[in-house]
Formats: sequence, C-alpha cells, structure tokens
Amino acid sequence: MLFSLLEMLFFAGLAGIPGWFLGGTLGAVFGALLALVIHGVMLQWKLDRLEQWLSTPVLRQDPPWQGVWREIAERVQRLLRQQQRLAAVHQKQLQDFLQAIQASPNGVILLDDEARIEWCNDTAAAHLGLDAQRDRLQHIVHLVRDPVFARYFAQDNHASEVVIEGRSSSALSLQKLSVQLHAYGEGRSLLLTRDITAVAQADAMRRDFVANVSHEIRTPLTVLSGFVETLQSIPLGEDETQHYLQLMSAQSDRIQSLVVDLLMLSQLEGSQLPSTQEKVSLAALMLQVTTEGQAFSEWMANKGEGPVHQLEFAPVPDVYLLGARSELLSAVSNLVSNAIRYTPLGGRIQTHWSSTAEGLVFSVHDTGPGIAAEHLPRLAERFYRVDRSRSRETGGTGLGLAITKHVMQRHGGELRIDSVVGQGSTFKLVFPQSRVVVDLG
Repeated sequence: MLFSLLEMLFFAGLAGIPGWFLGGTLGAVFGALLALVIHGVMLQWKLDRLEQWLSTPVLRQDPPWQGVWREIAERVQRLLRQQQRLAAVHQKQLQDFLQAIQASPNGVILLDDEARIEWCNDTAAAHLGLDAQRDRLQHIVHLVRDPVFARYFAQDNHASEVVIEGRSSSALSLQKLSVQLHAYGEGRSLLLTRDITAVAQADAMRRDFVANVSHEIRTPLTVLSGFVETLQSIPLGEDETQHYLQLMSAQSDRIQSLVVDLLMLSQLEGSQLPSTQEKVSLAALMLQVTTEGQAFSEWMANKGEGPVHQLEFAPVPDVYLLGARSELLSAVSNLVSNAIRYTPLGGRIQTHWSSTAEGLVFSVHDTGPGIAAEHLPRLAERFYRVDRSRSRETGGTGLGLAITKHVMQRHGGELRIDSVVGQGSTFKLVFPQSRVVVDLG
C-alpha cells in the first residue's frame, strides 16, 4: 500500500514537470491532477481485474499481472490454499466422526432446538422406522407415534431411559428399545436408542426359569408333605404304608432327577469347552446307553402293565469321539430315554449311526404320537413340554433336550428334530468330523 502511494506521488510529480514548463504553476498542477486521474483509472482497472480474478470459482495459478498486484494475488492464493487444507482436515474429521456414529450398534439422532431431526444414523432409522433423508427437519414426536415415548418426551426430566417397542416388531418377534434423551448445545438434544430385545428375552427366560423350577420342585414337595401328614395322622396297614412309601420314593426320585439336571446345566454353562484330547469309545458309550434304555423300558412296562418297547440298537461304528464322556453320554442317553418315555408301550424305537459329509450322525426314531410343527422350535427350551401331564406321569424333568442342545453346541455339533403327528419323531445328533477319530491301535 505504501509502495502504491509513493508510486502515485511519483507519477504526479513526473507529470507536473512538463506541465510546469508548458504552463507554469497552473500547468504543473493540471499535469499532476491528470496523472492522478490516469493513475486512479489504472488502479480501478487493476482492482476490477483483481475482483474478477477473485470471483472465479477456481483461481488461475498465474495471475495476469506483475509487481505488487502479483504479490497480492499470490498471497491470496496461499491463504486460500491454507484455508482449503484446513477445511479438508475438518471435513475429514467430520466424516470420520459421522462414520464412527454410523457404525455404532446404538441409534443416534441429533435434534435441533425445536425437536426436529437434523441427522440420524442408519441404526436409529431402523429402530424407529425413519428415513434419514426424507424425515430430515421433521418433528421427532410426529414420527415416533408411541404413547410411552410421547409422555417421556413431554416431561422435563430425562435422566432415566424409557423402553418402547421397535418398528421391526412382529407377531413372532417383539423388539424392545431403550430410548433416552440428552440435552446439549443451545437447546439441542441427542436421542439415543439401544436394542435390548436380547436382554429383555434373557430376563424373561430367567423369570420363567425360576418360576418353572419353583413349580417343578413345589409339586413333588407338596405330594411328599401330604403323604407324610397322612402317615403321621392316620393309622395305616402294612400294605397301605408300603404303597405310600413307594409314592413318596417316586416323588423323591423326581426331585433328585431335577436337581441332577439343574446341576448338569449349570456345569455346562459355567465350564470350559470340552477338550479334544480325551477319546471316548463309541462302542463302550452305546453299551451303557443300551443297558440303561432296556432297564428304563422294563420299568415303564411294569409301571404301565403293558408290553416292553421294541428297542432296536443298530451296530456301532468302531470310532472314537473327542470330548467329555459324561456330556456325550448325557446327550445320547437323553434321546433314547425320551423316546422310551413318550412312546406308548409296545412301540418301536430304533437307533442308527451314519457317516455323512457333515460328520457322524446319531439318530433315534420312535413310533410315538409325534409332535406338531409349532412346538419343534421350542422343544430344546428349558422346561418346555408339549404335554405337561404326560411328562409328569413318566417322570420327565423338562431339561433333557436343553442339556442335549448345550452338549452338542459345546462339541461343535447340532441337535435336529423332525416329527409328524401320528407318525412318530426322529431326533438326530450331528457330530462334526473334527470330533470323530478312528483308533489305529
């Protein structure tokens, strides 16, 4: 700027010299003024060019002038490049931040001071049935039409969360969402959503489990208490006393079986996965299963005063299973005992071992009443029974298939169930090839 001022004075003085020679003092003043006007016009022209250059979307790398104006242009370019680099860094940080929020398993919604949606991630959109683009600047309460959420949003204190139903809920699957509002900035709000469906289901399963255990234990205890009271208050003959003692023994055995199964489940859930170093002889395992199955069938026949079951145990392959013997025995024997328990006396029960591409398969087929399709997905749940009265009559605890499923999962296998009402059921255990070895001596 100082240089431009000196330049202007220099040209004015230079133009005043010939003016002084031509017209004296008045000529010198006129020459100087003319020089100033010309310099001003040129300065304005250069400023216009500078403005045009600055107003273009992309500045030319080489400014079309020299001297101080070129220096001004180059400084402007440097400042712009610095601002562009800084803006790029900030934009990158913003994009990284938004990507991090987008990848979050929780929903995030940014609301302005009027509770309108400024931005939301895909998780929140899926939770609440929103469209991130279409619903932008829409009021959140107008989009989330849940009475519980509306009451929560209207209150002044949002220190705690509220649970509402998600938009993906259906008749078969009910989604539960935890929603909480947090204030930030100048009147803005941050709405967080979290899918707690699994937590709610686990809590419901825990409550059901406690209720079922209490019921299953209370029932035989009530019977035992009644028998004890009868024996204490009523004089009975020897035969009647023995009869009551036998009934009490049966109820005691029922409680003991329940406790054993509960302890087995607890052990399965709390222990490490079975080792792949222990080899379990399949022939020895099935020998024990066969002996126990025949004894159980005879007990059922004596109790029901009918013919024993037709038990057909197929030949056992000469292989070994890698895993915990007690768990494998429990899984296999549970399928056989269940088939005996729920098949009418005289019915046929067949076991079979086969090798497939998936691995070694153990199957148990019975000629029982069969199971309706709607019950099949829940058969391996704890205490789930298709017919509760039938289970109590045969002494089942309702935990056998749950134990079997846990054992198979721990050994990398799978429990499969096929059944047709009126035609019987087939239960299969699929052991992976990695758990099957052939003893070469």
